[in-house]
Amino acid sequence: MARDRRRLIASSPARRPENRGAPELGVSADHAMYQSILVTLDTTKTDRAIIEHVKRLAKLTGGSVVLLHVATGWAARTFGPDAISPEIREDTAYLESVRAEFAAAGIPAQAELAYGDPVNEIVRWVREQGCDLVAMSTHGHRFLADLFLGVTANRVQHSVDVPVLLLRAT
Repeated sequence: MARDRRRLIASSPARRPENRGAPELGVSADHAMYQSILVTLDTTKTDRAIIEHVKRLAKLTGGSVVLLHVATGWAARTFGPDAISPEIREDTAYLESVRAEFAAAGIPAQAELAYGDPVNEIVRWVREQGCDLVAMSTHGHRFLADLFLGVTANRVQHSVDVPVLLLRAT
């Protein structure tokens, strides 16, 4: 049996505020698209673009958000959820601050920290937990850099059966 490679950091209540969803379009909140949005974060400044975009999207759809970061340092890859390192402490604090930001905006959110290879862990999360949309920021590399640096978004996009929103960070 595979060892769990994720740890729940925090979760806000799964409540549905009034007037969320898209009633003006004749769609009830129960049938709106993107009720569960997985937002992958890499704890860099490029996250800001996808965070702001998903806030607006989640408010429009009445959806909830799961924030997922995959720790990739030696301790994370070696010890998984048992890892104790500055990277893990910083990643946990970052996820909690972003989760609190969504909660303050009235958007139900939870934060999870996974350990290991980002592509494998993101794909595993989607397959095991399910979601309606995966939202990722990209670094905006061009040509040759895309061949080497843009592999996470590309591999995730081609490995899951749900829509993937790729937003180029500026």
